Amino acid sequence: MERARVIYNPTSGREHMKKQLPYVLDRLETEGYETSAHMTKGEEDAKEEARRAGRAGFDVVIAAGGDGTIFEVVNGLAELEHRPKLGLIPAGTTNDLARALGIDGSNIESVCDVICSNNVQPVDIGKVNNQYFINIAAGGKLTELTYDTPSKLKTMLGQFAYYVKGFEKLRFLKPKYARIEYDGKLFEGEIMMFLISNTNSVGGFEKLLPNASFDDGMFDMIVIKKTNIPELIRIGSQALNGEHLHHNKIMYMQANRIKIEVEEDMELNLDGEYGGNLPAEFVNLYHHVQMFCPS
Repeated sequence: MERARVIYNPTSGREHMKKQLPYVLDRLETEGYETSAHMTKGEEDAKEEARRAGRAGFDVVIAAGGDGTIFEVVNGLAELEHRPKLGLIPAGTTNDLARALGIDGSNIESVCDVICSNNVQPVDIGKVNNQYFINIAAGGKLTELTYDTPSKLKTMLGQFAYYVKGFEKLRFLKPKYARIEYDGKLFEGEIMMFLISNTNSVGGFEKLLPNASFDDGMFDMIVIKKTNIPELIRIGSQALNGEHLHHNKIMYMQANRIKIEVEEDMELNLDGEYGGNLPAEFVNLYHHVQMFCPS
């Protein structure tokens, strides 16, 4: 009998996971898993529990929460020699990774169907300095809003809370001089922000990087060069339809390894969480984890 450990964040999204947990545990037990659960209690708790579960020989670790919870779980598992299979129960505000994988977080029965089907697929992750991410790495003032937005506001307003916070940050935007090396190529110039993605779902936008794939060994990256606020808003509106990639202020590329240096301080966003400051080197780790995905 395989053992499964559910690591859940009771405050993710609108706190639905606490109500759904009994069904999840019963369903997994019925399907033949010896199942137990761990409720996260603070920062990096999910990371430490995932590492402990992996070392204890659990066959499956399931991250139940938002993108921040899966980020911590991935960081707990990434450096283990023998990594458990990874399951995902999306219960956060945006659920970018679940959207990219085709997991419908609105229906807990179908989510459990994915895990119980035992359809496992290799998925790339990114390594940056001494941390890991599975979906997105980004830099620039607007990218800070995912971890600057208060949890209570996200609970009340859902994803709309990010739009509220985003408008607040617009007046603080300013270009910064950057040096970007990617697979032997070089860009130098002033930028507003950058996004390095492992999937096609970023911040709820599915057409921001439409060609990104989670299992091809490559990152997809866009850099927004120096521009004014009205033009930046226009680029954002074009991104809703995937029409932004040909804008003259957008630089788009695919690469396996990316190094970024910025003259002034720029914070790093990893899967929606604060990831320290630049400089940083991003490396794609091909097929590093095995994840339950829809067949």
